[in-house]
Amino acid sequence: MIYIYPLLQILKQALRMLELFEQLEFKENPLFEGIISSLMEQKYCVVDDFFSVGETSLMREGLLTKFEDLFFGKINELANYLNKTCFLGILHKEFHYALYPEGAFYKRHLDTFQNDDRRKLSVVCYLNEPYWKVSDGGELAIYLNLDGKETTKMICPISGRMVIFESQELEHEVMPAHKNRMSITGWLKTR
Repeated sequence: MIYIYPLLQILKQALRMLELFEQLEFKENPLFEGIISSLMEQKYCVVDDFFSVGETSLMREGLLTKFEDLFFGKINELANYLNKTCFLGILHKEFHYALYPEGAFYKRHLDTFQNDDRRKLSVVCYLNEPYWKVSDGGELAIYLNLDGKETTKMICPISGRMVIFESQELEHEVMPAHKNRMSITGWLKTR
């Protein structure tokens, strides 16, 4: 009998959560479901054309004019979806424009602080000119541990591409850029 009571409480709570979830207006989004699947399977996600060429152009101009409504509208939509489907508890967002001039890079690191674990997902949205080539540099290197072996995933900063990965899990770095590399970079955070 000792084990039945807690199990019943857990089941009742799960049923209440399910009832609440069913009351929410919800329409499955295949793009966001793909992001969730990728994060669950490999702890990172690369989404080409998350933003259209037109949207990316507007945000690139926003780098100079601080026009951010389009970006945050879509990011808020993603965060709300993740909260409804994955119960991540994302309450805050922290973003900045990043301009890496020719030759600039960022050494290997984690996107979390020693006494602050609020950053859950790191997000990078590339605003580079269309037709960025691998020879232009500026790749994002994500270090993965697969079956006890370190592997490096190199991601080219193609215009409109968004990369999402677990802030506390994956070390990464930005390789030297051979021309100006532009992005909006930040974190989806809890508490």
